[in-house]
Amino acid sequence: MGSGNGGYAAARRAGDTSRVWQSFQKGRCAIGRKTFDLKSQCESIPARYPELKGQVALVTGSTKHIGKGIAARLAREGMKVVITSRTAEAVDETVVELIAVGAEAVGVPADIGCMEDIERLFGETLSAFGTVHLLVNNAADLRRDHMFKVPETLVDSQLASNIKGPYMCSLRAAQLMRDHGHGGNLVNISTVGALRAHWPGLPYDMTKGALDVMTKCMALDLADFGIRVNCLGPGPIHRGRTSDHPHAQPLLERVPLRTFGTPLDIAAAVAFLASPDAEFITGQILYVDGGLTVQLTPRGQPI
Repeated sequence: MGSGNGGYAAARRAGDTSRVWQSFQKGRCAIGRKTFDLKSQCESIPARYPELKGQVALVTGSTKHIGKGIAARLAREGMKVVITSRTAEAVDETVVELIAVGAEAVGVPADIGCMEDIERLFGETLSAFGTVHLLVNNAADLRRDHMFKVPETLVDSQLASNIKGPYMCSLRAAQLMRDHGHGGNLVNISTVGALRAHWPGLPYDMTKGALDVMTKCMALDLADFGIRVNCLGPGPIHRGRTSDHPHAQPLLERVPLRTFGTPLDIAAAVAFLASPDAEFITGQILYVDGGLTVQLTPRGQPI
């Protein structure tokens, strides 16, 4: 996917980690910041899947970072996009940005950890667009800590937002896809930490591990209805850290491709999985991680 950032591309090819970080302060890495120019980002994205045009995509947690990148990519593909997060102001701002670049979008503020909000989210989606062809379960509570420091309230919060919420959203979307007879796609956004735990990683990695298994179980249950269910495991994704951040350079050195991903990298994978090109793919977990999960240890640190 083109980014329009030549300095970044050149630095990536040269393996110059310092230049990679410097160039990441420009161009597509800006997504998720207040300065993110959705218009220029959308213009840089080639629309590759004309079959998606006119279909309806609901993306949870879609007002910043990975979720906003996914919404931008799907809008560029011509999909009708439903924007949702817990912050009404952010939802409204994102919808305005999408409409300004010619997208068809509506916003519904909602907390997916609340069943009443989920019902309202799908009710307003139906009122606006009539159905759902693609659900992207992206919203999540990302907090992590060591076992003895995790309060019960955090466990309860993540069970609600990271497991029950995606489950109930998937159930509601699958019911619509089945009843309308057009099939569809569910895409869950997990983490590499569900495969190889972060330290600290609780309770977040635990909940994402459950999401991975949920993906496989639902894929089997929904196959007869033409509904495919897949999952993405993002690795280190640029979220606006600057080059002097203490963890920036050491983390970059541990990624085999010597670069960080961006929200648009995850978005490209979502668009592919929702497209007819992936029609024989279901129940899979695709790691978009620069090679992070394939290595036993980083280079220069043999065991």
